[in-house]
Amino acid sequence: MRKIKDVLRLCWGQGLSKRKAAGSCGVSRPTVADYLRRAEAAGLSWPLPAALDDGALARLLFPPVPAVPAAARGVPDWSAVHRELKRPGVTLQLLWHEYRQTHPQGYQYTRFCQHYRTWRGKLDLVMRQGHRAGEKLFVDYAGMRAQVINPATGEVREAEVFVAVLGASNYTYAEATWTQGLEDWVGAHGRCFTYFGGVPAVVVPDNLRAGVSKAHRYEPDINPTYQDLAAHYGVAIVPARVRHPRDKAKAEVGVQVVERWILAALRQRQCFSLAELNRAIRALLETLNNRPFKKLPGTRRTLFEQLDKPALRPLPVAPYVYAEWKQARVHIDYHVEVHGHYYSVPHALIKKQVDVRITRHTIECFHRGQRIASHRRSDHPARHTTVPAHLPEAHRQAGEWSPQRLGRWAAQVGPATETLVRRILSARKHPQQAYRSCLGILRLGKRYGDDRLEAACQRALTLGSHSYKSLESILRHGLDRQPLAEQTEAGLPEDHDNIRGPAYYH
Repeated sequence: MRKIKDVLRLCWGQGLSKRKAAGSCGVSRPTVADYLRRAEAAGLSWPLPAALDDGALARLLFPPVPAVPAAARGVPDWSAVHRELKRPGVTLQLLWHEYRQTHPQGYQYTRFCQHYRTWRGKLDLVMRQGHRAGEKLFVDYAGMRAQVINPATGEVREAEVFVAVLGASNYTYAEATWTQGLEDWVGAHGRCFTYFGGVPAVVVPDNLRAGVSKAHRYEPDINPTYQDLAAHYGVAIVPARVRHPRDKAKAEVGVQVVERWILAALRQRQCFSLAELNRAIRALLETLNNRPFKKLPGTRRTLFEQLDKPALRPLPVAPYVYAEWKQARVHIDYHVEVHGHYYSVPHALIKKQVDVRITRHTIECFHRGQRIASHRRSDHPARHTTVPAHLPEAHRQAGEWSPQRLGRWAAQVGPATETLVRRILSARKHPQQAYRSCLGILRLGKRYGDDRLEAACQRALTLGSHSYKSLESILRHGLDRQPLAEQTEAGLPEDHDNIRGPAYYH
């Protein structure tokens, strides 16, 4: 009950201030000021007329609002309001302002919100969830499988069915894949984005192994290949919580719709290839997306054209190239093993762990997010693919030598040097074992000069000494400058006690 008379008595009859009157009556000061303003506007003064009771005083100061017919107020199109709320940045307050501009005598904001919530409460639970246009794509595999018959053997093989649903429009995509494995899972995403003609901001998958390596309430581990796909298309992967089906309610209902209107419709049809099955699914998918809603105007396609399609991000220039990831430890020979083949990385990363990205044609190695090596993929096991720049300086220099090159270099010094080097190389079972000796011999020319080296090699050949140490000793002692004395073999005497002669054997 309003305390209008008490306020008028205290302020007009006793001359109290508005603040004191408000404290005495237990109302706010603005309320006291409003009572006095309304009483003055009604022409009242203190004391009030005796015939003016509390009810008549309230009606005099607070006259009822004249009733406005619904036609004059203008009833909003609540389905249009519901659809507009899915657009980014659109709020009920903005829609109410637009409504009042068209209908000045329309509902106040509170009443407008009440009517909308009442109308929304009559929709299905799925439709009551709020999803911004182009924001979320819900993906999952259907529980039902489709059958494909091998035309050659008659064997029946079951195919999985991938389902994706856009949050705002319920626009649906479905396709059959042989497995729920990583390659089929990632490939289905790429074809789904192409079907929509754009990319959403967020993808909400279930916690299947191909998408989530390790489920966690707060920080789930996304499969590296799946994360690579997300980076290529610029989307965020936000897996649904474990045992929380409402997190992906759109996918749950989308799977149910696909099972009822597509897979059940194909139960009597025989398909003899996966491509034939997907053609049949695509035809029924078009029918599904063009089917009118029961409680909302339009279809999935019309809502997609109005809401999701303009808000989707553009597709990248090139589609995603499927790649697998693995972690590898760099061996002491600065190579990592991938499917039995060995690929080089910079030698500074020996014994460190790197991430390897494996595509059909390339092998890429990353360390702390930076690409450190890239190779063409090889299918030859137990072999090596090595980039010379990855080798240490000493190994790189050693790897540049060959018997032919060492021989050509030695020939530039002289024929004796070439002959000595080739004899040293041929004396070893493996020429690589003599590389160091030959390099040492050739480097002696830098210390003593090519002329002395050639003379020393000639002396070594004459003496039959084919080693670096002998050659280095000849040069160190200056023997290459001395003439080589002729060596003559002493003949055996014809008459000696120990010589039996040819007659002995007759």
